Amino acid sequence: PAKKAIEKIAKTVIPNASRAVTAAEAPTIAPTRNAPDAATDTAMPWEGWFSSFLSSKIGNERFQSIRSKILFRPDDVHNLEQIPRPSTKIDLTEDGSLKAQFRYPSPGSQQGGRQPDEDEGTLYSDPFFVSYAPRDTARRYQDPAFPNPDLEQLKLDLLPQDDQRVIEAQEAFAAGPKSSPGNKGTFATGKSDYDTTNGLRASMSTNHEALEKSLDDFSPNHLPMPDWWNRQEEVVQWYKDNDLPVPLGATGHGLVPREGRIARW
Repeated sequence: PAKKAIEKIAKTVIPNASRAVTAAEAPTIAPTRNAPDAATDTAMPWEGWFSSFLSSKIGNERFQSIRSKILFRPDDVHNLEQIPRPSTKIDLTEDGSLKAQFRYPSPGSQQGGRQPDEDEGTLYSDPFFVSYAPRDTARRYQDPAFPNPDLEQLKLDLLPQDDQRVIEAQEAFAAGPKSSPGNKGTFATGKSDYDTTNGLRASMSTNHEALEKSLDDFSPNHLPMPDWWNRQEEVVQWYKDNDLPVPLGATGHGLVPREGRIARW
């Protein structure tokens, strides 16, 4: 009798779509999603019954005091659930006029993001070309094994040319780096012609000659010019008229705050 009484109460409390049904009952059960308030109706109406029962017996103030001592972060809006419930709304402003809700509006109903494309004809017009080295001009010549060739040549020219050590260093410099010669497009599976970037597509085929050429192509060519560049003759003439030595460039009095011109010490 007790079991039947519990089943009878459960059928009246739990919505039909939330309880287990038999194969014979399935055709007569209306799905919850057809209900007008299906988006706000919970599928677990029994959740929180113990909290509600205890709060009604001992008072909400005492209940909240006990709850704050027992639970970890009792004020967490997500109740410590890792994935927010779709119905949970979070206030973004103090007055509650602006709220945020999990995946609302849904991403599918929003305008898609715009991903800029690379210039046609460049290495990176291919979306699968993800190498950064061919255009990393900021760190060029930082590797001690591959210094600036012009600077290295200048260093060698300043050394005694009849010194055997200098002669050996010049020969090594002329020979160039011996590492990473590139595999000329020949991989373990045979010859490949998929790479049209002179070997820069894959690390096994990369070579120094192609890398240096790519870095030259990507070298910046838009360096800013000083503000006196277009009035150089005027600046030089002013110093000559005042019988003063001509400095490099022109001063910019008034452009730097007074505090910026005072020595810190």
